[in-house]
Amino acid sequence: MPEELFRVRRPDGGLIEGRHVGPADGRTVVLHHGTPGSALLAHEFAAVAEAHGLFVIALSRPGYAGSTRRAGRTVADVVADVRLALDHVGRDRYASVGWSGGGPHALACAARDAERCVGAWSLAGVAPYGVGFDWTAGMAEENVEEFRLALEGGPAYEEALATAAAALGEATPENVVDLFGGLLSAADLAVFDQDGRTWWSQLVRDAVAGGWLGFHDDDQAFLAPWGFDPATIERPVTIWYGDEDRMVPPTHGVWLGTTIPGARIRHRPDEGHVSLVARHRDEIAAELAAAFD
Repeated sequence: MPEELFRVRRPDGGLIEGRHVGPADGRTVVLHHGTPGSALLAHEFAAVAEAHGLFVIALSRPGYAGSTRRAGRTVADVVADVRLALDHVGRDRYASVGWSGGGPHALACAARDAERCVGAWSLAGVAPYGVGFDWTAGMAEENVEEFRLALEGGPAYEEALATAAAALGEATPENVVDLFGGLLSAADLAVFDQDGRTWWSQLVRDAVAGGWLGFHDDDQAFLAPWGFDPATIERPVTIWYGDEDRMVPPTHGVWLGTTIPGARIRHRPDEGHVSLVARHRDEIAAELAAAFD
């Protein structure tokens, strides 16, 4: 099934790049990629989109792939981009799903676009920073160091991101798992077959094709006020998380699940950051399809 690439212009003149997969008469799902990532994530959901009758739209956030950077963006700023993209492809009501760094952006749609968004799914998504728990506890050392530098800012942080982006820009199926080092748990490593390594290497190369600033702006958006309060979300929210996650520890899922009113919890103790989605795509897709009933 071919992926359709599209671009739409923002009011500030910048471009939003997106891809869509799945049947044109399917129920609309907006997919928010991780950090770093791009709209190529749609490829990972193509098979379940077809099987469950979903029309999946993925957008590259500003600064990633072919989307123009918007310096100082907040998490909530994604809502305007989503609405523009939906209008461009002629869609209206949608479910919002975000993986990892996409989780907060999925929640933003439920909080700030209740008119069109039927609900949000956070898959191993991060919680806001500074809300009463140790945000980096349980993360692998690579993430602990990244966010330490992100809080400090300055040349050392920028150099670290530039170095990481350069390495990701050379990702191959043979080296992509090694590039993530301790961030991948045993549960995650168990699901990486050759096809998985191939698409993931393509995804991260695409993400940093234009440099490291999208990565930078995601980090800063997570650590700053998001532009909405998760405790005020009224649309249905489902929180998926696993205990073997070394990128986004389960404490984030626990906080989100206990803070967002009426949140449905999908706690999978044996899953990591990648395996959570790799092993449960069909279950997640079925929930998304049912959200419109």
